[in-house]
Amino acid sequence: MSRYTDAKCRLCRRQGVKLFLKGPRCMTPKCAFEKRPFAPGMSRGSRRRLSDYGVQLREKQKVRFIYGISERQFNNYFEKANRIPGVTGENFLRLLEKRLDNVVFRGGMADSRSDARQMVLHRHFKVNGKIVNIPSFMVSVGDKIELTDVGKQHKKIKEIIDEKEQLNPPSWLEFQPEQFTFAVVREPNRDDIDYQVEESLIVEFYSK
Repeated sequence: MSRYTDAKCRLCRRQGVKLFLKGPRCMTPKCAFEKRPFAPGMSRGSRRRLSDYGVQLREKQKVRFIYGISERQFNNYFEKANRIPGVTGENFLRLLEKRLDNVVFRGGMADSRSDARQMVLHRHFKVNGKIVNIPSFMVSVGDKIELTDVGKQHKKIKEIIDEKEQLNPPSWLEFQPEQFTFAVVREPNRDDIDYQVEESLIVEFYSK
């Protein structure tokens, strides 16, 4: 299967770090990682020391789970990044950030990337005036992302907008509050990543 459908909290516990896959719930005491910060099937304090390969694999899997993509997609993004001039690791993260589902999440229109993926699949967003229901759609500088008429009436989206006094998208996205429209004003860079990652470990993993 292309997507992980088991309990998401198990992924955080397996990786040994919060991946924030459940949005606001991850910030509450209900978070499973807060209650059991050790790998599934193991007792507290029984983590094994990882080899260099294990550390690289874990970093790769962490990023893959954060964006919610399949192993094949992840490999394809890395191969594409490796062909682009510049630093491979940064190119790789830039490609992942430019996915439409990630743009919807980073723009503040969804609580998590998985929610954003579902909203895109349900045809709630348009890019440059055309409905796009492909989460992996790659945005470009100058693109405008906006809610469809149906999306503007979506209960979950309206709740998110009402709960947030002000959306704070990253600086590579420009938000126009009157139309609830985002514009891609520049390419995302390394400083725009909203989680801790050592992309050099991923490059080392694929260099073997």
